Amino acid sequence: MPVPHHRRTRIPFTTAILATSLLVLSAAGFAVATLTGTAAAAVPSAPPGFTLTWSDDFNGASGTGVDTGTWKYDTGPGSTFGTGEIETMTNSTANVFQDGGGHLVLRALHSGTNPTAGWTSGRIETQAATFGAPPGGVVRMESSIQQPNVTTANGAGYWPAFWMLGAPLRTGTPWPTSGEIDILEDINGRSSVFGTLHCGTNPGGVCNESTGIGSGERPCSGCQTGFHTYAVEIDRSVSPEQIRWYLDGANYFSLSASRVDATTWANAVDHPFFIIYDLAMGGGFPAAFGGGPNAATVSGGQMNIDYVAVYNKGPGGGGGGGGGGGSNIAQGRPTTASSVENATLGAANATDGNAGTRWASAFSDPQWIQVDLGQPYAISRVTLTWEAAFARAYQIQTSNDGTSWTTIASTTTGDGGTDDLAVTGTGRYLRMNGTQRATQFGYSLWEFAAAGTPSGGGGGATLLSQGRPATSSSSENASFGPANAVDGNTGTRWSSAFSDPQWIQVDLGASHAISRVVLNWEAAYGRAYQLQTSPDGATWTTVFSTTTGTGGVATLNVSGTGRFVRMNGTARATQFGYSLFEFQVFGT
Repeated sequence: MPVPHHRRTRIPFTTAILATSLLVLSAAGFAVATLTGTAAAAVPSAPPGFTLTWSDDFNGASGTGVDTGTWKYDTGPGSTFGTGEIETMTNSTANVFQDGGGHLVLRALHSGTNPTAGWTSGRIETQAATFGAPPGGVVRMESSIQQPNVTTANGAGYWPAFWMLGAPLRTGTPWPTSGEIDILEDINGRSSVFGTLHCGTNPGGVCNESTGIGSGERPCSGCQTGFHTYAVEIDRSVSPEQIRWYLDGANYFSLSASRVDATTWANAVDHPFFIIYDLAMGGGFPAAFGGGPNAATVSGGQMNIDYVAVYNKGPGGGGGGGGGGGSNIAQGRPTTASSVENATLGAANATDGNAGTRWASAFSDPQWIQVDLGQPYAISRVTLTWEAAFARAYQIQTSNDGTSWTTIASTTTGDGGTDDLAVTGTGRYLRMNGTQRATQFGYSLWEFAAAGTPSGGGGGATLLSQGRPATSSSSENASFGPANAVDGNTGTRWSSAFSDPQWIQVDLGASHAISRVVLNWEAAYGRAYQLQTSPDGATWTTVFSTTTGTGGVATLNVSGTGRFVRMNGTARATQFGYSLFEFQVFGT
């Protein structure tokens, strides 16, 4: 459901911190106290492959404010934030304080008899705006938080948030172009979590502002009464790049860079961020779910924060929790299904890299969706991003021929959201086989993604070409060099000049018996070409030839020997050049 005014941005940043001496009339009845029965947790050690970049576990003395060398108070009327919220943010320790037990507390207080006025609360942001992922790297922001202990009966209007704004906002790039990532939002004591990216232009635009692109409401059981971890990962090690949202370590929503155009994504994501906590009252987001505050809304609800941590994984460290390391080998591949609900919800929607399109089946059991990867892969991860119509019971299966299937993962307790599955299996075909629906509708997937490496397709063949030196007759430009065709990444490609003939060759380092060559063509493919081998890179022997190439993924069984292998293109199929995502040579 579209949620109006789902953003929490602020008026453009000013460097002066607004001092306030507001008298918080209702604060007299509240003593600063350590959270009863809640021991502060230490900042967790870094996840595998990551290092801890920065953290704060809020170990200040009881009743003290935040360390202003690390944090800054964001004070003033909530009406200046552009969200419709009604509180006034202060730097008073009645609203923002450390409890002496390892927690930071943001507390909302009310004075007077008008529930829609007289509220004060707290909002802070990091002084540093340096938290991000470098090209090829991954960053994870994580915090342990107890949401305000209110309910839908007495919590109308409460709006806790843990989020980030792009560093360019501080130097004049407007919101939402500069990017906002909401890691945790809840409203009105609903015991929920929402994760959202804001980007592009406001209103409307490709990011549907001011709603943004988000997870929608997800259940967060016990999040009002206990601490839970909320995290986001920005993964620039995979292609396309991803943002992944986590609740207690479970990936519940993922967003691919292919959801928007490249410029919008880069402007919103590919830079550092600063981190924000705030506890707002009222505004457009709570109003979309019934409004508030009202006469029943209690004063004194508080957002309790145990720790915040930023972890980084450098380039070459592999993907984060959802990426599995490497590109999505299912994206753009031929996809079929047992049925579709209608023509607009076809199987190809689940492998198009667009989180705004989906496949939906007929309303019956069983149903399946499968993707042809073009060649055998050793599959290490499968990610299913479910729409509301998800599978209660399903199997993940592989096949070499699309007929005989091997199950590599199964469940009878599926709960929807995003299923990020570590698997071990080999095959050219990959299938989700649904045997029990969780709703009266069919099965519906926003995305069906996979990660893995070419396996060679049996017969003892080994992938010989990946990472080996590659050269070509020409390149369209410096971004499309020949090394892109042997890097194992289907998100990069070689592209030649727009003329005939053109060639690309790889040096295997030693002489090998060549049994298979796989050409993964971009849209600009070869109509006529030869595959050739050579002992010295000068004298060539043709081991395959065609004048009727059709593009796509051409898996060609050959027999030849040589240290060098070449694709020699003699007739283009388009007005462009020759372009290969991958040039793979198998042999022994």
